[in-house]
Amino acid sequence: MKYWSLLLLLCPLATQAAPTLVEKVESGQDELVIPYEKYRLDNGLTVLLNPDHSDPLVHVEVTYHVGSAREEPDQTGFAHFFEHMMFQGSKHVGDQEHFRLINEAGGTMNGTTNQDRTNYFETVPANHLEKVLWLEADRMGFLLEAVSQRKFEIQRDTVKNERAQRIDNQPYGLVGERMDELLYPRDHPYSWPTIGYLEDLDRVDVNDLKAFFLRWYGPNNATLVISGDFDTEQTLQWVDKYFAPIPAGPEVERAEPAPAKLERNRHQTLEDPRIRMPMLYLSYPTVWLGHQDEAALDVLANVLGGGKSSLLYQELVETGKAVSAGAGHYCSELACTFSVWAYANPSRNGDLTPLKEDVERIINGVVERGIQADDVSKAVTELRADLILGLDSAQGKARQLSLGQVLQEDPLYAINAWRQLEKTSPDEVGAAYERYLQNKPHAVLSVVPKGKTEWQAAAPDYVTPERNLPEWQHIDELPLRTVQDNFDRSQMPKAGKPVAISAPPLWRETLGDNIRLLGTVNDEIPAVSVILALPGGQRAEGEGEAGLAALTAAMMNQGTERLSNGDFSEALERLGASISVRNGFYTNLIEVTSLTETLPQTLALVEELLFQPGLRQEDLDKVKARLLESMAQSRNQPSWLARQGFNQLMYGNSRLGQPDDGLPEHVKDFTLAQVKAFYQRYYNPKNGHVMIAGDLTPEQAKQDFAFLTRWQGDAATLPAVNVPEQPAEPGIYVIDMPGSVQSVLRIGRRALPVDATGPYFYGQLMNYNLGGNFNSRINQNLREDKGYTYGAYSYFSGNREAGVFVVAGDVRGDATAGAIGEILLEMNRFAAEGPTPAELAYLKSSYSQQDALSYETLGKKAGFLLNLAMLELSPDYLSQQQHIVAEVDADALTEQARRWLDPDKMVVVVAGDKAKLEKSLAQLNLPVHDLTIK
Repeated sequence: MKYWSLLLLLCPLATQAAPTLVEKVESGQDELVIPYEKYRLDNGLTVLLNPDHSDPLVHVEVTYHVGSAREEPDQTGFAHFFEHMMFQGSKHVGDQEHFRLINEAGGTMNGTTNQDRTNYFETVPANHLEKVLWLEADRMGFLLEAVSQRKFEIQRDTVKNERAQRIDNQPYGLVGERMDELLYPRDHPYSWPTIGYLEDLDRVDVNDLKAFFLRWYGPNNATLVISGDFDTEQTLQWVDKYFAPIPAGPEVERAEPAPAKLERNRHQTLEDPRIRMPMLYLSYPTVWLGHQDEAALDVLANVLGGGKSSLLYQELVETGKAVSAGAGHYCSELACTFSVWAYANPSRNGDLTPLKEDVERIINGVVERGIQADDVSKAVTELRADLILGLDSAQGKARQLSLGQVLQEDPLYAINAWRQLEKTSPDEVGAAYERYLQNKPHAVLSVVPKGKTEWQAAAPDYVTPERNLPEWQHIDELPLRTVQDNFDRSQMPKAGKPVAISAPPLWRETLGDNIRLLGTVNDEIPAVSVILALPGGQRAEGEGEAGLAALTAAMMNQGTERLSNGDFSEALERLGASISVRNGFYTNLIEVTSLTETLPQTLALVEELLFQPGLRQEDLDKVKARLLESMAQSRNQPSWLARQGFNQLMYGNSRLGQPDDGLPEHVKDFTLAQVKAFYQRYYNPKNGHVMIAGDLTPEQAKQDFAFLTRWQGDAATLPAVNVPEQPAEPGIYVIDMPGSVQSVLRIGRRALPVDATGPYFYGQLMNYNLGGNFNSRINQNLREDKGYTYGAYSYFSGNREAGVFVVAGDVRGDATAGAIGEILLEMNRFAAEGPTPAELAYLKSSYSQQDALSYETLGKKAGFLLNLAMLELSPDYLSQQQHIVAEVDADALTEQARRWLDPDKMVVVVAGDKAKLEKSLAQLNLPVHDLTIK
């Protein structure tokens, strides 16, 4: 063991003193400032406070400066493993109680791990701040006293399921892992995946994990950020009370930068049975986070592959040589890489060799093209807009402060990096190109379908060294840190006075006779979020037209008569704005995000797009090719197949039972005339809705959107929606996925159309404790008790016409039948018994407070407005829901359960390896059928 001896040196308990103010940053004239106060406790904990009283909520984030880079080459996955263990209870918090307490408070929580850090975060109504601080302090100071061998084994199974779901069973899931192995030597901290190698977790026991925690999870290696609606003085008292008694851990030194070093090009090939489109991935070693050349390389990545106006997109995607392409400069604490990727079109030519030649030609062509001042300006504008929009939430501000402090000891690092970008000259970008890309060694990964190695870009010439795994030496006993308190830490703090929750104030206007404007004014950030909902969508497609709405929306994203796709995108990039067209079932949607200062220019582009779209034949040919390849790729993904198979069984061959993007046999035959006709009929603003959230008054909005009244022609006439009876009989339907390491499950039946205060809403309430949250019966059974899955949930879903009840989860292949049996058993129990008194109280508490988090960002506000418009809801529907929740009893929920949870009426879809599943599925004594996706 290489560093565990350090743990024997316990740090003495420091004399507790009040948090020390280190620095204070106040708001300035520039909107790109996050005001904060930085404090430090005697035990080394760094505390950043960002008061923001605009919403009745707080976000708490604890970031530990430990990620997979702190692990040893033969001891991988520990940091990620603790992301799981930290939610399993601590000395004063019971098993699964962390999730329950946050959900019960109406909050949300999660944790993430990467190479450099692990963070844990909660957003809750503001009156629960003290409780969250108590929870975070308890797992910082008292986690190990609650860690058991059983918890360790369950979470080890959960991590295995997570890896199977997110990596091994996912198309292109192994690309990141293989690229890191290709770039770095085996002893480099970035050479192994953050999730780790499973053989390492199989070799260790619970004490090995405890030792890792004691080494890295002390307060002196952590940063606590609190953003939102709180009183600074009171919050500091709570921080001092709960965190200051926790002793510091061993000293942690900052790691030295270690960018990859390649003496020559390296080539490898990955055969992936889950893909159709071959992928080319190139990575050049560059610098490290905070290096003076980072900004210049960011500009270069924007020029080469930052969007539709970039060199790679224009020369590869627009010409049809690639389905998609891009570039990025990805920076971590120890090293950065400049990466370029492109997906070949297998229907045209799946060979990656000419694609690699084109990519390298484009990269080398930067010398002749040069870098212009305009390139820098565009990148600066885009990043500034991203930063401003990222400050729209307490979590966004806290995340920026936390990462800057942890990785660069500068809470405003992201903003200061933008200021450096703003000062970057074209000559500096050119110099960075020559220094890191021009004729420099790089790693090349060819990702091809199984059995298609003839498509690789080059013959493999680098073999990743085998891992050297020495004999494992287990740890027998560990000294635990001792916390000395002057209060009873076992007493959970009570919530404060309930916060006042209110929906955003609304304004309504009408343009012309029938275009309805619905908005809310909010000036927290200088930006506006807009959704134009135009009657149409999938319901408007005629017989044989499944997919025409999606194809037309894709064509609307290809620019205008005046501006090509690339020129239109570049115009938006220079404004720091976005315009995206997509379709729903009932509507065609144009979604717009803009800074307030550039909103007039952005809306001018919206007007041009709506009234003079390009709709060119050459664009149709390219869009159809890309869409057809995407559709073909979907049919290699178990999750898509299971979802679509379930819809097919629920709705048959109706539009509700067909894929959202349509059927390939229809899409390939659609003509430009059909697209134009669909546009003319169903991009008509009449009877449409415009939802506006942000820094815009009703008077100005009515003026700015008056152009919509210029549309000529009658309002669209929409057909009735065909809703057939459920065609599928109960039973098991298997979609064969040979070699799949997991099975994707969808279990359910036809149910209810959507409503806000009727039977559908009551169904949602019933489902909450069955499968509607992390602590629900289904998830606890399959994930925490059995170790079958990374997560399993149930829900009601639908639209105004129809709906379904469904249980969804990815489970271990060998646990497929067992998981199905347990799900059906949980349904049966819940239908027979209904919720317990504790579950009913949990439901009521969670629902009564969760609205505090519902309207924080412009996106959430715009979504709320869209929901009001599409379901024709009264603005007070939320208060009606709160009344229902307060009055609902166990009998009413049990009645719902008996109506919808009969196991004998369930359709079970399994996307998995049929040959391995047949015998175990037969033991469930249900009819078993093969299912083919149409």
